[in-house]
Amino acid sequence: MTARTLLRSSATLLLALSLAQITSPATPATAATALSADPVGLNAPYEYLGWGSPQTPTDVMAASGVKQLTLAFMLSDGGCNPKWDGTRALAGGSDQSAINSIRAAGGDVVVSFGGWSGNKLGEKCSSAGALAGAYQKVIDAYRLKAIDIDIENTEVASATVRQRVVSALKTVKANNAGLKVYVTFGTTPTGPDSDGADLVKRGAATGTAVDGWTIMPFDFGSHSGSMGSVTTKAADGLKSVVAGAYGYDSATAYRHIGISSMNGHTDEADESVSTGDFTTMFNYATTHHLARFTFWAVNRDRQCGSGESAGDTCSGITQSSYAFSKIIAKYHG
Repeated sequence: MTARTLLRSSATLLLALSLAQITSPATPATAATALSADPVGLNAPYEYLGWGSPQTPTDVMAASGVKQLTLAFMLSDGGCNPKWDGTRALAGGSDQSAINSIRAAGGDVVVSFGGWSGNKLGEKCSSAGALAGAYQKVIDAYRLKAIDIDIENTEVASATVRQRVVSALKTVKANNAGLKVYVTFGTTPTGPDSDGADLVKRGAATGTAVDGWTIMPFDFGSHSGSMGSVTTKAADGLKSVVAGAYGYDSATAYRHIGISSMNGHTDEADESVSTGDFTTMFNYATTHHLARFTFWAVNRDRQCGSGESAGDTCSGITQSSYAFSKIIAKYHG
């Protein structure tokens, strides 16, 4: 019996229903609505389902409180055709099953294109139009509300490809109302390097409305201070680049940038990101209302076992399981 029927039947019964709603747990429909309240991608840590004994996504959600995941990586199959890791089809496989299960549990996903290794669509697609079509194929396959372009290595190093990517994203934005677009790239301790800065400037000059220009503040080569403090300095540098390129004031620029950190030991011997560093980043993101706060990767968000070292399955530091994911889950912009 619906509340509307009760209203017609009896004021007393309506009061009883109201009291029951206050004191009883939320229904599945209500819970799903609550879990989807944040913009998709705002607080979605990466999980790479093809790497490092990945955890079951719904187990991650249940244990950490995370309701969104950024699933990596969408690559080229050798041409301008998207496949998971360049090999797994979009439809009917384990990746689609994982996305379905995340959504059935009240969550949602971002699909990340690119990464460091493999064939990149930005390089393999010969034009901005073809690249936009490849992105669109994935958006349509999963009814996506957000995508992430993780542009690294040879893809970001080419001015031609940088322009192709931002031009393709302009088309994708125009053709998909409400779609969130994040662009993720490396950084120096003081902000984007020349390739990253050029990418942002090309985006602005092209008229590409990126929701969150996002730096990966690790693997610096060298740095001074804690990883938390150097991350905030790098993010300030990104803010200045975005503000200058788009003509934003500082507050608006902060709302169009993001941080994608790495938990535990990174690839550099002198870098280790602790939960304390993560809390520094969280407080910075909250103060400035960043568009995105995430990290690489859920696969590593657990302590190493005996004989293991930091890598694709663990962080290399003393931590509780999902300690970093639990901090991310608390970020709401």
